[in-house]
Amino acid sequence: MNNSRQDLKFDAEKGSPRAVLEGPESSGWSESSSRKSLLSFSFTGEVGTDYSGLAQPSQKHCMQSLWRSFATKKWQSFPSSYRKKELSISDPVLMSPSDRNGEEGPQSGLSDQECVDDLLSVSYNAKRSWQTFSYEDISLATNNFDPENLVGKGGYAKVFKGVLRNGQLIAVKKHSRGVTAAEKERDFLIELGIVSHVSHTNVAKLLGICIENGLHLVFQFSTLGSLQPLLHSPNNSPLSWEARIKVAVGVAKGLYYLHEQCQRRIIHRDIKASNILLDSCFEPQISDFGLSKWLPDRWTHHTVSPIEGTFGYLAPEYFMHGIVDEKTDVFSYGVLLLELITGRRPVDSDKQNLVIWAKPHLNKGDVDELADPRLDGSFDAVQMRRMVLTAALCVRPSAPWRPSMSQVGTRLLLKCIRIPAILK
Repeated sequence: MNNSRQDLKFDAEKGSPRAVLEGPESSGWSESSSRKSLLSFSFTGEVGTDYSGLAQPSQKHCMQSLWRSFATKKWQSFPSSYRKKELSISDPVLMSPSDRNGEEGPQSGLSDQECVDDLLSVSYNAKRSWQTFSYEDISLATNNFDPENLVGKGGYAKVFKGVLRNGQLIAVKKHSRGVTAAEKERDFLIELGIVSHVSHTNVAKLLGICIENGLHLVFQFSTLGSLQPLLHSPNNSPLSWEARIKVAVGVAKGLYYLHEQCQRRIIHRDIKASNILLDSCFEPQISDFGLSKWLPDRWTHHTVSPIEGTFGYLAPEYFMHGIVDEKTDVFSYGVLLLELITGRRPVDSDKQNLVIWAKPHLNKGDVDELADPRLDGSFDAVQMRRMVLTAALCVRPSAPWRPSMSQVGTRLLLKCIRIPAILK
């Protein structure tokens, strides 16, 4: 078992370093690790489903086979004694809607295959709102994935913009995460299982999938792209204060929906400027659910390994102990607010942390020192102080002392709020 923390690699331009804490390599099960094993997708062998080169009519059948193979392998990795008990499966892909309300899952007495069939009928077929695209469709739309159409790139995927035959703008996320075919399938299905269940103005909309020649998610394209270059590129005009307020409020609404209004509690785990997409009216959409986690109602948090995310946005309890809950996203949102307020990156070219830099100014309520100089004083003073206070509360080191996203929304949306001169 290797529990050593790996060095953090930071790229100031890409802003997408990964903080990795290695966990157990074994997929063995014990009573003490049972909660984690329900959420960490450890395989005892390869899924090995061949999804490349398929014709369009075969994609639905192949997708169902992919679900079945994944679910069967995961189900069989549980000890037989555990499978015979009354269950409430908490796997993101395998969880039934009844589990959201604390009801029991598959009952004892069913065979393994019957349990898998029951789980699949919920996971794959329930309320399917996305469509299946052919590889020809997305290849034509992106001009054969022309590098000129590359709008985003991370360690696990590339995103290309494109235009469908009907004129609709799309963004195609091409998955490359995972060393093995099983890992790629696992991560693709986890993300699909999450994004296919969300529907909100401030969350990126899934249009469909393609599993020919790779694994692809197709989203509605946001005209202005991500917030990061609009906020930080020296070649762009400074983002107006009105646009910054709209982004702050919209992201708060989106996170409130994911945490408290969605069918299941969703922790995004990677809130950052490059994952906030903007339409032509600067309305934000939260995107990239590749690291997201379900959080059942009866659970207070997840404990995850390895630790993944973007340096500068990671909450202390997550970075140090792998603890994930809604307050993890709240901290990242606070860092995003500081970016909007200051115009500074979460970690600058000198590797100075934005939260550490801002802390003394937050404690003094020093708006003049915090405000982005590129705004040249063109901001509403009351709104600025409100946002500064909200950011200060969100980046508190202790998670219980951070506000919920509903409380954040209240502070940002109320026209009148008593703001103390000294922020503690």
